[in-house]
Amino acid sequence: MIEAPFLGDWKITHMEVWSRDYIDLVVPGFISFEKEGAHLLGSFQFGTVSGGLDCRVRELDGKLSVEWSWEGENDNDPGCGRGWAQVVEGKLVGRIYVHGGDDSAFEAQRKPRPTLRRSGRTGTRLKAIDVPGRRPEDAEAAGRAGSRPSARPGASMSKTSWTS
Repeated sequence: MIEAPFLGDWKITHMEVWSRDYIDLVVPGFISFEKEGAHLLGSFQFGTVSGGLDCRVRELDGKLSVEWSWEGENDNDPGCGRGWAQVVEGKLVGRIYVHGGDDSAFEAQRKPRPTLRRSGRTGTRLKAIDVPGRRPEDAEAAGRAGSRPSARPGASMSKTSWTS
């Protein structure tokens, strides 16, 4: 699969234009890619800039690159732009552009997703483990209640909220 080097979640560790404090202002800065049918899609956020990615993978000078257009928000206003990246020595390196605004080189490190495992009681429910910011007893109580994780609009991407 040509998209394989890019798939998954990446933590933005450095940006040429924006400071570390800004990158992690709202949520820990990230970029992620996932295969959806025949398409490679993704999302990102750093500071108050966030959006959905429509991606294409291609080979340039013998190296795989992912290019994208994005649409989302820039400081609470509608925003859009483009970007590209390559995996170099295990890091995602590239540049992101805000239409009519700034652009910046960036680096990101691959990060693991929370591990999901099957519940022993029914064998069909999944429950999250090792989710930062949540106590293990909260996860157990949610599992007994038949709850599932759900993201609330505006909720931090680094934590999972549990609803019944």
